[in-house]
Amino acid sequence: MIRDNENRSQIVISDDRHGLPFSKGLIATSLTATGLSPSRSHKIARIIEQHLIESGRFSIGVEELRQVVYEQLLSHEGKGYADTYKRWQTLLHIDRPMIILIGGTTGVGKSTIATTLAHRLGITHIVATDALREVMRIVLSEELIPALHESTFLAYKAINRPIEGDPLVAGFREQTKVVAVGVRAVVDRAIKEGLNMVIEGVHVVPGFIRSQLSEKAIIIPLIITVDNEELHRSHFYVRDVQTEGSRPYERYRDNFESIRRIGDYIVDLAHEYDIPILTSHSLDKTIIAAQEVVLNRVLGPVEEAVKGSLDEEPED
Repeated sequence: MIRDNENRSQIVISDDRHGLPFSKGLIATSLTATGLSPSRSHKIARIIEQHLIESGRFSIGVEELRQVVYEQLLSHEGKGYADTYKRWQTLLHIDRPMIILIGGTTGVGKSTIATTLAHRLGITHIVATDALREVMRIVLSEELIPALHESTFLAYKAINRPIEGDPLVAGFREQTKVVAVGVRAVVDRAIKEGLNMVIEGVHVVPGFIRSQLSEKAIIIPLIITVDNEELHRSHFYVRDVQTEGSRPYERYRDNFESIRRIGDYIVDLAHEYDIPILTSHSLDKTIIAAQEVVLNRVLGPVEEAVKGSLDEEPED
């Protein structure tokens, strides 16, 4: 049985200059990135704490602690989780900011996925394009850019010129082009300040967000979709309840076909630009899939290079 210990506050994580108190919460957060459930992650964190106490290790270096975490994961959860933890720790040594862009049509769960993913990755900066749009509405009047002041699925109503092709898509593109200016500004600022960030929203559309500073960061775009229409509809009902009616279910129900068509358009662009598409059936599975996209995008080239060097035949 794992017991709490009154001396746990004496465990200090130290390096050459600083010392920080051991935190089960921070350890547990880092473990959720491996795919462990929060409850299991907290249990392993308690096991790690107890192991340190029983072995009398009240001062431990960062790298030494990571090795302890790896060994405890290997012992209690298996090699798969332990190796995934080691891969995630490699991200701490990346010398460029990481910008994760999460797009998809209205109601597919982007905000929830973005918040959960950011928490697991230890990213504290999350920006929603809906918030950017609200700010831009204050700065740019309805008379100047009418499409900006409509919902994404109603923006076509604000276009007062002949439209070629699908009016719904044309209106969505019109609004996205404006909001994308704000998104690019946020991305550029994050890169200049070296901040890891998650940006989510319906305006995160393939082909619209191209930062001139992208070579100085790791940009990881992905698109969320829900192929089951009934599941998608249910998200709007949950949203209605959670917001106490401020985002009424009926509004989205009445425009559901338009919302789905915008989603199809975004997915088509994702295919065109070769951007990962995650079909969301459950939050946990989608988060794990998103984490894998991030890992492969960040570490894939490095691991392939290492593998390639190992596969080369030695010179005589």
